[in-house]
Amino acid sequence: MQNVVVIGAGQAGASLVARLRVQGFDGQIALVGDEPIAPYQRPPLSKAYLIGDMTRDRLLLRPESFYADQNVTLHLGDSVTAIDRDAREIVTRKTRMPYDALALTTGSVPRLLPAGIGGNLDGVFAVRTLADVDAMAPRFTAGARVLIVGGGYIGLEAAAVAAKLGLRVTLIEMSERILQRVAAPETSDYFRDLHSRNGVDIREGIGLTRLTGDGAVSGADLSDGTQLPVDFVIAGVGITPATTLAEAAGLEVDNGIKTDAQGRTSDPAIWAAGDCASFPHKGGRMRLESVGNAIDQAELVADNMLGAGKDYTAAPWFWSDQYDVKLQIAGLNTGYDRIVTRRVGDAVSFWYYAGDTLLALDAMNDPRSYMVGKRLIEMGRSPDPAAVADPNTNLKGLLK
Repeated sequence: MQNVVVIGAGQAGASLVARLRVQGFDGQIALVGDEPIAPYQRPPLSKAYLIGDMTRDRLLLRPESFYADQNVTLHLGDSVTAIDRDAREIVTRKTRMPYDALALTTGSVPRLLPAGIGGNLDGVFAVRTLADVDAMAPRFTAGARVLIVGGGYIGLEAAAVAAKLGLRVTLIEMSERILQRVAAPETSDYFRDLHSRNGVDIREGIGLTRLTGDGAVSGADLSDGTQLPVDFVIAGVGITPATTLAEAAGLEVDNGIKTDAQGRTSDPAIWAAGDCASFPHKGGRMRLESVGNAIDQAELVADNMLGAGKDYTAAPWFWSDQYDVKLQIAGLNTGYDRIVTRRVGDAVSFWYYAGDTLLALDAMNDPRSYMVGKRLIEMGRSPDPAAVADPNTNLKGLLK
């Protein structure tokens, strides 16, 4: 193998090419991205960058000079139009590139509001790329009226920034509660109260009927009959894996680009990692949307390209920053049947159990609980729920 091409210049792509060099690969590496900027961090876009606490240069995962120093050829601002599997070449808008091994780190794309309900009006934004945030940032002025559609983490983070900057914020969530898909009612209650105390008008169980305006959005009709005047709208209604290129190439897709445990797709010369990839997990398949997964999976794929033969074992962790609260999540809560609450001062954590088995935890301004809980989950150990709930318990003692 002398020629590696990586499609997708995000966290996974950047991690993969760096790992190849760390592991001693001395062949050619090309990293192709459709944005005109070197790989950058996405999580700060809707938080520190939007509020002005982080500059564009600080968003970069590594200085652009790193790629030149490591002899990685960047093809930025160029989109891939096809994968020619027979010729082992990719076709971009500008050129063709041969590969011995190809990695797809194409990430995910935001769900957009349908054009039929006004989703194509000026002033309607998604939050996924630097260009998205740069386009909406000038509208974040005190007193402006913003409607946020979707009560997941992206929507809540955008609401927090808008509220801190003095905007009038309305957030609607079609489900009966915010964070319903990803968190327990206790976590939803915590963040609903947090946002309400900061002036955000949260309306649950209410959907968007249509957006109105002559060219630019100026109003919103809600499913309960309410009509809201708005200055702009942010859609935080989820993301989907970017599989269009893989599907057109005839690769197997199953809630993402289907890989084996080592990251190979249905074509043994093509690999996948990050948000776009689904992999075997406990008898089924899983796809994780997180920075941690993007890094870990991409580095594993790089190792396996070089013959390591290692299977991927997911150790999920996530985070969200809202106002002065840092939420840290470890594990996956699927299948939980009870929540154990731990409170010590202002720190609070919710521990998800299935029977006596610890599955996950949500920790709000509680790094100690997060670190101990994460380690316990990785070790496959489940502490006594009564000990977890007792604020006098020395959590580190649970690891012994």
